[in-house]
Amino acid sequence: MLTVESHAAGEPLRVITAGLDAIPGTTMLEKRRFARERLDGLRRGLVFEPRGHADMYGAIPTAAVTPDGDAGVLFMHNEGWSTMCGHGVIALVTVAIEVGLLTLRDVVRLDTPAGRVTARPRREGARVRSVAFENVPSFVVSLGDRVDVPGFGEVRYDLAFGGAFYAFVDAASVGLQMTPAQFRDLIAAGTAIKRAVMASREIRHPVERDLSFLYGTIFTGPALGPGANSRNVCVFAEGEVDRSPTGTGVSARIAIERAQGRLAPGQAFVVESIIGTRFTGRMARELKWEGYEAVVPEIEGSAWITGRSELLIAPDDPLAEGFILR
Repeated sequence: MLTVESHAAGEPLRVITAGLDAIPGTTMLEKRRFARERLDGLRRGLVFEPRGHADMYGAIPTAAVTPDGDAGVLFMHNEGWSTMCGHGVIALVTVAIEVGLLTLRDVVRLDTPAGRVTARPRREGARVRSVAFENVPSFVVSLGDRVDVPGFGEVRYDLAFGGAFYAFVDAASVGLQMTPAQFRDLIAAGTAIKRAVMASREIRHPVERDLSFLYGTIFTGPALGPGANSRNVCVFAEGEVDRSPTGTGVSARIAIERAQGRLAPGQAFVVESIIGTRFTGRMARELKWEGYEAVVPEIEGSAWITGRSELLIAPDDPLAEGFILR
């Protein structure tokens, strides 16, 4: 199996470029269901050790499922198959254009399980310097809810959707700093908060049942570097920590900032990650969507190709489906 290795703002993306049969399905949600039912061993083999690691992220480009789509994409991580991934869109579009999976173009229309994402690569010659994408409609479910979390007491959180659902928590309110030194403490707290929120309420997408789950916890707080508005640290899946500011998370943050009257249409909102890398978000437009006051966010960031691989999975390999040590 051939792959191109990349990262967007420090978060890895392994793009499968050859060696996999076409994934059936007339919609991206159907393709995701097929992958969950039939390809999960392959996912583990590609994401887990010894071919990957606990925080690996992957993408499988597919045929488009819409008449005007350029491609589809399924994203995978240590827990399963994502519904949307912002850093993945930025890295995938960069990879696809720079290695020739897609011809040079000004607009890339991607079909994802969460819906249509429209990306605009900004090029300098053959190099993609950045990618800005309009995400699916993003919205706030609730602000200022509270949940009892074992070991942390009552925790205040906001619930919002940006291609996936997240619980947003002020890091200082649970005694944490969003720095690499507290990496494992953030994992423990984020996982506990996610489980508590899931146990306390139903997470329901207004249209698609398959999108009705809590993807992770995002800790927020002041930026540590000049020129940024905030810092995000996302703990998702099975204790993964996003090295980037989290594209879908920044999308949901845009919806929160708009709902709280702190962000005007077109105003830049710069978010840094746990390692100080940045994405810039904007509210491209406002709309009423499925009963919500929603926004279409635009997120921009940069990605780099880091290598090419040929991954082998021998039929007699006892670790064909990998393992994780954390």
